[in-house]
Amino acid sequence: MKVLTSTLAIAAALAAGHASAWEATEGQPFAGETVRILAVTSSQFQAHEARVAAFEEATGIDVEVDYVPFPNMREALTAEMIGGGGDYDVVSIMDQWVPSLTNLIQPIGDGIAAQGTDLSDFPAAHMRHGMIGDELYGLPVRGHVQLMFYRTDLFEEAGVEVPQTWEEVVTAAQAIQEATDASGIALPYGRLNGQNLMVWMNLLWGHGGDLFDDAGQPIFNSDAGVMATEQYINFLTVDEIAPAGSAVFVEQDAVNSFKQGNSAMLPVWWWVSSQLTDPEQSTITADQLGFAAMPTVGDGDRTTFTNTWIFGVTAESDNRDAAIEYLGWLTDPALERDVLLDPELSELVAVHLSNMRDDEVNARWGGIHAAAADALETADGIEFGDDWLRIVEVLETAISSLASGEQDDVRAALDAAAEEIAEIRG
Repeated sequence: MKVLTSTLAIAAALAAGHASAWEATEGQPFAGETVRILAVTSSQFQAHEARVAAFEEATGIDVEVDYVPFPNMREALTAEMIGGGGDYDVVSIMDQWVPSLTNLIQPIGDGIAAQGTDLSDFPAAHMRHGMIGDELYGLPVRGHVQLMFYRTDLFEEAGVEVPQTWEEVVTAAQAIQEATDASGIALPYGRLNGQNLMVWMNLLWGHGGDLFDDAGQPIFNSDAGVMATEQYINFLTVDEIAPAGSAVFVEQDAVNSFKQGNSAMLPVWWWVSSQLTDPEQSTITADQLGFAAMPTVGDGDRTTFTNTWIFGVTAESDNRDAAIEYLGWLTDPALERDVLLDPELSELVAVHLSNMRDDEVNARWGGIHAAAADALETADGIEFGDDWLRIVEVLETAISSLASGEQDDVRAALDAAAEEIAEIRG
């Protein structure tokens, strides 16, 4: 089965999903059945489990959840797929793994439609990972976006506004470096699990480029790709707005530079926000921290790299209808909102646009969800395949070698990477 690549197909799937919020199926037709769930360890998912008694009472369905730590989760899912024992009815799958686990899950579009789930409330960048071909196989429950975090006090000291474009990032960063002791922006250029690609991808999209064409062949070595790569490398080597040593920075190094007060801007995942003002690990206070949607290239659309966890029903489940009933409850925006607003919790993650735009949610979280929604409104997301990890290794090596000076010809480096990836993809 082919992973969905057509934006039109995604839009059609979203448009077909307008419906009301979840309600238990009348008459409790699945009472007495047990839905067994295999989920990655997550405080968000545990918050859902803490509320599952209401679902059990409304439906008569019993719910059992097994958690697996992230480093072991893919292996556990693969074992469930290969074993085919039907030990679980519902599983959580990270976006990058979906293409290799398509045989583990089954289509659920008919059942989810009956549940009244509003698919249009999910951003397309998250929703695409629940689609295989033109069929719905899973629903987003956990998702991350990138934001531009910045030091409000340093911006004020330098007399500059929050940049809306990457071109303005350079201007603001240079002004901050002239007025303060901080570097302009902390960026990752070193190799580690593709972390040096996550900002670069925004520039690639912003210049009108992409990784692959409709046939799955590499096109990142186009003129748009060359411009994006030159821009990213120039932040370090020409504009000199990144800290010394950034050529080997991985994501955590960039985060640490910001937390230690050495950099004024940091494009990174939104879940990192709690670290940035934690007095046990950061010198920054809440009053000094600002955030905004990722900058654009010129007047282009906003973009963001995303990470998505979908939940699907296993192909071997004996309790398909009860499992779909559970998914209907699990993906109800009211459940997500309840967790977001729980004063006893500190759960930031949201995948429903309605919650990201919610006034109470943004009042509690300082507007971070509205900033995320701004990016997600126009973000397409990324297609992953079985060969994604090998592709990442090739791409991150090219970026790292250009940043370190090992290579100095951007087009030649991208052409070589494209040739190698074309061979990988066959």
